[in-house]
Amino acid sequence: MTPEAFRQAGHELIDWIADYRARIPALPVRAQVEPGAIRHALPTQPPQQAEAFSRVLADLDTIVVPGVTQVQHPMHYGWFPSNAALASVLGDIASSGMGTLGISWESCPALTEVEEVTCDWLRQLTGLSDRWHGTIHDTASTACVTALILAREKASHFSKNNSGLQALSAPLIVYSTRQAHSSIAKAVQLAGFGNDNLRFIDEDPYTRALIPEALAAAIKADRAAGLIPAGIVCSVGATGTTAMDPVAAIADIAQAEDIWLHVDAAMAGSAMLLPECRHLWEGVEQADSLSWNPHKWLGTILDTALFYVRDVAHLERVMSTNPAYLRSTADGQVTQYRDWGIPLGRRFRALKLWFHLRLDGPDAIRQRLRQDLANARWFSAQVEAAADWDVLAPVELQTVCIRHTPKDDAGNALAGDALDKHTLDWVNQINQSGAAFMSPSMLDGRWMVRVSIGVESTEREHVERLWGLLQEAVA
Repeated sequence: MTPEAFRQAGHELIDWIADYRARIPALPVRAQVEPGAIRHALPTQPPQQAEAFSRVLADLDTIVVPGVTQVQHPMHYGWFPSNAALASVLGDIASSGMGTLGISWESCPALTEVEEVTCDWLRQLTGLSDRWHGTIHDTASTACVTALILAREKASHFSKNNSGLQALSAPLIVYSTRQAHSSIAKAVQLAGFGNDNLRFIDEDPYTRALIPEALAAAIKADRAAGLIPAGIVCSVGATGTTAMDPVAAIADIAQAEDIWLHVDAAMAGSAMLLPECRHLWEGVEQADSLSWNPHKWLGTILDTALFYVRDVAHLERVMSTNPAYLRSTADGQVTQYRDWGIPLGRRFRALKLWFHLRLDGPDAIRQRLRQDLANARWFSAQVEAAADWDVLAPVELQTVCIRHTPKDDAGNALAGDALDKHTLDWVNQINQSGAAFMSPSMLDGRWMVRVSIGVESTEREHVERLWGLLQEAVA
């Protein structure tokens, strides 16, 4: 494709994207296709020659769009906000169009230095001190693997440089809670600790926050057993219930015990643009690493996750590689992001944030976040005031965990498997209709429903509509 052909196709594609975004509210929220439908609509053999762009665009409309669950839909309340602000989409297009190679500072000085500056902008916007230094990962899952590798190497005195974990005299232990994101357990596996060496610490029965006294007791017991406490993962806005672990108290324990502390604020990090929310991670300055995802509630398009550390020297000592073919005269004067994470190559991801912050502006983002918080409080109040409905966890941010518990003819509240069936029936009824989408999840062994408010286009009228759908579904 020549630049001129690209220019023509690009204009058509931008028009298509703009039209698509405009019509999202009229589409079903959940994809209305059966398994295999998209695959069977596509040719089984690859194209043998170039096709007209108009044919590709037509298939995008007729085959691809029906198979998309519309996470930009104002009635999407599932999982977490997955906003893709159009300002950041422009940055993504610029990144792809430039086709840069990010393997070293020399391969693209602008990629490195724009990323440095943009990460520092977000540091300032969230009230962090200048002791933190950041980079952009694909997701918080990768950031967590990196954090646990850093914890592993600190506790094992850089075992990677010798015989690895199998040469240690005792297992390394990681501490978290069952509320933590599933990526924590996966990171424990991938970083070589093993499932048996992940300790789930007791939680407060209502807030679901980690109990510091239980953490201290677990560490003491492990040391007495000859084990090596190595890492703590503290959740600020755990996925299931948006539980807020007490960072300050956990940080005190981590410092006293000399254990690496990683703060996972994947979704909730966006809230720290609001000064009134920063108490939720009080104590974060004493952590060793921190990650959060602008590609969630903030609205920068996937994949954009921030990873911050205070000890850059430790990060580089663990992650550094310096093959001859990547050395340059700039070494020692510049940041080499290949030494800050797992991959060698990287996209110019910073452009997505750079465009987003400059074109939309932090004030507009803050206004939207506050609107989402207000809508969550309104929705929670409706649920709490209604008969047979319950809010099951504190509404710290924009996620409301709910359950409907009807009574039988004898006036007894539905319970056990019957209650689970009722919950899944009404949420699946709404989800399958395409009118709205929510995520069912388990809490204390029983199903409940998470209502995550935060899509860029969601207004109060949409939350009111959802409440009406819920009442109709259980009537």
